[in-house]
Amino acid sequence: MQQPFHLGWFLGNSFGVHGWNQQWGGTSARDWSLPDLHIDLARSLERACFDFLLMEDSVFVPDNYGASMEFYLARALRAPKNDPLPLVPLIAQATTHLGIVPTISTSFYPPYLLARLMATLDLMSKGRVGCNFVTSTAARAAQNFGLDAHIEHDTRYEMAEEFVDLVTQLWASWDADAVVMEGDVFTDHTKVRPIDFKGHFFTSRGPLNTARPPQGRPVLVQAGSSPQGRHFASRDMDCVIAAYSTVPDMKAFRADMRERVAARGRDPDGCKILFVASPTLGETTAEAQDRHARKQAHRAAAAEVTLAGMASLTDIDFSTFDLDAPIAELTTNGQQGTLRHFLKQGATLREIARNYRYGVDDLVGSPDHVAGQMADMMQEVGGDGFMFTGPLTRRYVAEIADGLVPALQKRGVVRTAYAHPQFRDNLLEF
Repeated sequence: MQQPFHLGWFLGNSFGVHGWNQQWGGTSARDWSLPDLHIDLARSLERACFDFLLMEDSVFVPDNYGASMEFYLARALRAPKNDPLPLVPLIAQATTHLGIVPTISTSFYPPYLLARLMATLDLMSKGRVGCNFVTSTAARAAQNFGLDAHIEHDTRYEMAEEFVDLVTQLWASWDADAVVMEGDVFTDHTKVRPIDFKGHFFTSRGPLNTARPPQGRPVLVQAGSSPQGRHFASRDMDCVIAAYSTVPDMKAFRADMRERVAARGRDPDGCKILFVASPTLGETTAEAQDRHARKQAHRAAAAEVTLAGMASLTDIDFSTFDLDAPIAELTTNGQQGTLRHFLKQGATLREIARNYRYGVDDLVGSPDHVAGQMADMMQEVGGDGFMFTGPLTRRYVAEIADGLVPALQKRGVVRTAYAHPQFRDNLLEF
């Protein structure tokens, strides 16, 4: 019998604008700054027994395409966008088991502030939060935090590793049983200690001024696919998110990550690797195929949106290129793994934009048909699960949570109930 696999939801554009010009967007354009849609999403995911919701974030208004903010602001691409952290306690209050993972920049967040904030949220949620660590990729983001130019790519990952060292020590600066509440003593002072951390990039005396998180530390998540990103993830991450469109690429990434994790002295099963997928569903396979064909046609006609999005991730202005000329090898101080994958999709920018997919995009059919595809794919890859992404409309969420997931549950390949109250225990259950 096939081992069950895990499910997550990757929320691109996070606490931003969703579905504002889509047929099934409802009131999301008018209500984009309210938490209601995100709370509805979280409740649906918990009903379907998802492991977690991951909220992407960015901290700049792009002007990388056409040397102007116009294209991005006109289409609500990356801006306006609210900080997702205030959503975490709201979602925690609306759910009881779902893991909640906001995105944190190791390049811009002060480590002590982050450690205290996440410990607070883990305590408030009784052990259900995680951190998606990113190094941030955009020069404009760096300039918002007082830097003239962004930190060099490899140096950012060196900083990230030291950042995780520091926050992990801060979370451990209180013993799990430090709060005793006996007689006149609330906390046993012998079980709380400074860490006196002095690194190359960060320094902190510690200890935290709040208690140890219920999970010991929040669940640590990362999504970089460059060699530096993989090396960073292999040492400490509990979960790695990857976006590949073919089974051979998925298998190769998983094998590489498990080998890296083992080389760092860890059990590879302690680092779950989830692959991004965006199924297209219909009541029948024919209906789903028609919807998928229309989606592909729309994507081909909207090549500029794809190129503008990639520009914001790489700081390369693709509006200056001839769309039909062969594209040369390009370099970036931004998302290097993403750029490499992007450039492999064709010979010209027009071809690349038409072919580019973020993750598995060819899961098409009725819920039962797609459930079979996913079960077969995961069996061949070897695990550990999928991260759904797609348009954040209540219709699409219902198609996944109330259509596809029950079909997966009938096949016995995903859970039908939570076995544990805390996020990490559910993630490591199988």
